[in-house]
Amino acid sequence: MKLHNYFRSSASFRVRIALALKGLSYDYVPVHLAKGEQLKDSFISLNSDALVPMLEIDGLRLTQSLAIMEYLEETRPAPVLLPADAPGRARVRALSQSIACEIHPLNNLRVLKYLSNTLKLDEDSKNTWYRHWVRLGLQAFEQQLAHSPPGRYCHGDTPGLADCVLVPQIFNGKRFNVDFSGLDKTMAVFQACMDLPAFQQAQPSACPDFEA
Repeated sequence: MKLHNYFRSSASFRVRIALALKGLSYDYVPVHLAKGEQLKDSFISLNSDALVPMLEIDGLRLTQSLAIMEYLEETRPAPVLLPADAPGRARVRALSQSIACEIHPLNNLRVLKYLSNTLKLDEDSKNTWYRHWVRLGLQAFEQQLAHSPPGRYCHGDTPGLADCVLVPQIFNGKRFNVDFSGLDKTMAVFQACMDLPAFQQAQPSACPDFEA
């Protein structure tokens, strides 16, 4: 099993957490996004999206973090990332997509580069853009948690798919000084996750290609 990964990629971080939760080992293949290594022909020939993560597993090359994690859940089901009941699975997928589909695409590296390099936004304006969309999305996420059954994690007392997606977004938000005030449930879930070894070993600082 090989994970093509960039230490700072939140999408890659999600998959690293899922692999750690399931106790699965893998070879780490670094792809430096900031240096444009994902745009080299050698990588595009493997993944036409020119994005990470990409997981080589079972003779397949899987892309897109949510699809990768769902594949792991279907083929390596224990411990589980999704609840057993259909309403629970729908809720966890909705929480996951609130971040992966609504917050993250507006703020990933290539978008921020476009804002700076093409639209010529200065650093303050770019960071204001980032903080606005992350804050807005997390406020909606907080409301979803507020209307859910009590539990230590996003859904109940077992970490799962939504937690794998939430934690990297908080890490990135901290880098950009996002205001987390009033997001009490969200930040309590984040802290509960970070108390677990799987989340600690998957964080960027634990990656072999980490740069301070």
